[in-house]
Amino acid sequence: MQRDFYVIIERDEDGFFIGEVPALKACYAQGKTIDEMLKNIKEVIDLCLENQQEVSDNNIEFIGVQKVTINDNLAHA
Repeated sequence: MQRDFYVIIERDEDGFFIGEVPALKACYAQGKTIDEMLKNIKEVIDLCLENQQEVSDNNIEFIGVQKVTINDNLAHA
């Protein structure tokens, strides 16, 4: 059976790519490249699915990611 999961990808201060699957509890992986992180997250998804009885992806609807810009007035105080 084939299933789709959304992965949120960020880059940390050391340049590593971090991927997290919101639909699976504590499901995240990292890699030096996006390709390495994606390979690792697929392995982690398999492990998470083996260890979780119920997957909450039916309750989570991925909408998207939005960048929000604010004025940092504290830096000028």
